[in-house]
Amino acid sequence: MIFKVFYQENLFEVPVREATKSLYMEADSVQAVRSALAGRNYNIEFVQEVTGSHLEYEKQSEDFELETR
Repeated sequence: MIFKVFYQENLFEVPVREATKSLYMEADSVQAVRSALAGRNYNIEFVQEVTGSHLEYEKQSEDFELETR
């Protein structure tokens, strides 16, 4: 499964929508994604599974880079 992760780079700052970044990760579950990113000290706002036409749309973005655990 492929997940889109919305996060802030600094765990200790107040989240600001304009500073939200995203990454794409292949994993078995949301928990697996969170575990894989635990060492990066990101403030993870939301993890969303992307499938079907939504995934095809995301793949068209120049920012689409898939990470694997």
